[in-house]
Amino acid sequence: MAESTQAIRSVSAPREHEFVRAIGLFDGTMIVVGSMIGSGIFIVAADISRQTGSPGGLLLTWILTGLLTISAALSYGELAALFPHAGGQYVYLREAYSPLWGFLYGWTLFLVIQTGTIAAVAVGFARYLGVIFPSISPQAWIIHPISLGSKYAISLSVQQLVGILMILFITFLNTLGVRLGKLIQNIFTSAKTLSLMGLILLGIFVGRNAGAIAENFSHLWVLHNPQTLEPGANFLKNFVPTVSASNGAFGLFVAFGVAQVGSLFSADAWNNIGFTAAEVKNPKRDVALSMTMGTIIVITLYCLANLAYLLTLPLVQIQTVPDDRVASAALNAIFGPVGAAIMAVAIIISTFGCNNGLILAGARVSYAMARDGLFFRSTGTLNHKGVPGSALLYQGIWVTILILLRTRHVDAAGAVSYGNLYNDLLAYVVFSVLIFYVLTIAGIFVLRVKRPEAERPYRALGYPFVPLLYIAAAAAIMFVLLLYRTQTAWPGLVIVLLGVPVYLLWSRRNSRSAPEKR
Repeated sequence: MAESTQAIRSVSAPREHEFVRAIGLFDGTMIVVGSMIGSGIFIVAADISRQTGSPGGLLLTWILTGLLTISAALSYGELAALFPHAGGQYVYLREAYSPLWGFLYGWTLFLVIQTGTIAAVAVGFARYLGVIFPSISPQAWIIHPISLGSKYAISLSVQQLVGILMILFITFLNTLGVRLGKLIQNIFTSAKTLSLMGLILLGIFVGRNAGAIAENFSHLWVLHNPQTLEPGANFLKNFVPTVSASNGAFGLFVAFGVAQVGSLFSADAWNNIGFTAAEVKNPKRDVALSMTMGTIIVITLYCLANLAYLLTLPLVQIQTVPDDRVASAALNAIFGPVGAAIMAVAIIISTFGCNNGLILAGARVSYAMARDGLFFRSTGTLNHKGVPGSALLYQGIWVTILILLRTRHVDAAGAVSYGNLYNDLLAYVVFSVLIFYVLTIAGIFVLRVKRPEAERPYRALGYPFVPLLYIAAAAAIMFVLLLYRTQTAWPGLVIVLLGVPVYLLWSRRNSRSAPEKR
């Protein structure tokens, strides 16, 4: 392994001077905020309210998510200042452990974490555009579903086509340079942040519903039909109980653990600014600051948004709102039918800005991997605008494939329906992300032992207690997901492990080619 590591390191030293350092503190914060706020905050409250079963449970879920996310961002700041290079978390894992661990993260990021999120956000964009233009429908087929076995299919609907065109358009724009990319990000993030703030203010001050307030806040912890949670695999049913939030402390523990899937997904991507560190003007200071400031802004808005929902709508209505469109229901309660159209426009803006940030940042990880000889060689080059154009292209192609793939369901009567992998991708993303977040934050402890004399412009706030708190809490959530969301959690683990033989193939190839390069 030592020889393999040396060969990988000798293949290339990143030439980060070719990047254009154009991202300032405000730009970096906008990348964090814009990448985090997508469509999740407008819909996942319904699922969370069903799982936790109470208004207090809905609010507490978001508070717990906020504490977890902010503690992670505060911890990551040390690594961001220590390694201000393109690739972010990939570099942190590589330096803390070995190239293998960095590769497994980059591999999973490319296959599921980043691209899966981009695909899900693109589908959300198309779905809400369909509210304004009904012809953008998931049932308007261009290519009817073609079965790929009993559980999956591939198809092209008008809704899928719109999502794909969105991805291709944003990808193209980002090949034109980071200055254009950050300008788009700043504009759309500012617009959607103001939209979310508008929703919050309307819910708190205009849409206040006396009946909803009395029902929700006079019975803050009273359970309303909490969802029954069964073990995620048949073999687990022999020793893992079926529970709900009403089944004492263990039931509450499981309910809040499962509920974190939606809230953590909605609050993810706060680490994306680290991927672009080579383009940040003052990376040793601004990456950590952008990460922390952006995370605090978003978590504050998320908690206030859920408070606004509870001031406007009774919990039972939040639990049963059609298509989980809680924000649309809140605006509908205030403005009537036009509220749905207003919310659709806000989400369209939000998802566009979210995907711009995700696409911009994600390609930098593929670039860093290629510079280490662990990805396709062409992705390790910059185009004439100083951005990894080939990495952006590869990323866009894979996202397109993910959008085309469908889930196939057959009911008891034999009727076939098709999903879009959105819910599965969400579960994969959260579980995979948690694995690497835990490893990365543990890397702070590892690096303080391995490199005690390294310059640390920023040290993790609350060390060692804050990093340990995150590790313990994230491990508990992963434990719950493995037991009660087994069918969606295990594919994420399998995808990670499949990267091991791929890494060995890449590293052997580099071992053979390294002498020629030298």
